[in-house]
Amino acid sequence: MIVLAVDIGGTHVKMLVSGRKQPRQFDSGPTMTPAHMVKRIQQMTADWSFHVLSVGYPGPVLRNRPVGEPHNLGRGWVGFDFEAAFEHPVKLINDAAMQALGSYRGGKMLFLGLGTGLGSAIVVDGIVEPMELGHLPYRKHTYEHYVGERGLERKGKGTWRRYVADVVARLVAALEPDDVVLGGGNARLLKKLPPGCRLGANANAFVGGFRLWATGDKKSRSGKNFKDPHK
Repeated sequence: MIVLAVDIGGTHVKMLVSGRKQPRQFDSGPTMTPAHMVKRIQQMTADWSFHVLSVGYPGPVLRNRPVGEPHNLGRGWVGFDFEAAFEHPVKLINDAAMQALGSYRGGKMLFLGLGTGLGSAIVVDGIVEPMELGHLPYRKHTYEHYVGERGLERKGKGTWRRYVADVVARLVAALEPDDVVLGGGNARLLKKLPPGCRLGANANAFVGGFRLWATGDKKSRSGKNFKDPHK
């Protein structure tokens, strides 16, 4: 089975089909609607053959449908029929959860995505569970307010790094994971990773998208037993 993995971001939409190594992308932004996105993807993948899609969505997902509009894109995502639009089977998942699944190596793993906001997910024995930890109260606001993009712009790198270290320590103490992955575009700005953490990669979102369509058993979705289809 050939999978097209799509990672929707606030500034770009990236895509990669299993069996290839070079992703493609186009600009997103506050005017992009789901219909516009589907049209662009179809245009840019016209020479790619695939059977199914995995779509990483920047917001909460329930029963394969968005349940909240994204903060940095256009409107119309809630209620949009992705399978009808693409004319292919689609698995829709929170974007942080898709990257978490692609980063997974085994045990109980916590994924924190440092980007526009704070993405979060936990994977246990190959089963991924999206979370909304960024919206939990912290100091005078929320975790996301301090470690998201706006917190970085507001406070500067030094203070932002201290907030990240504190937030990670609090979440690790609460959830007791075996492994912690820090992903998202801003993770590269950390001079030193918090104890027990490793750096993720945005490309892991594609691996997670491919894993979604693996055989379905725990072994197929674990880092130890899964072969990356695009290598």
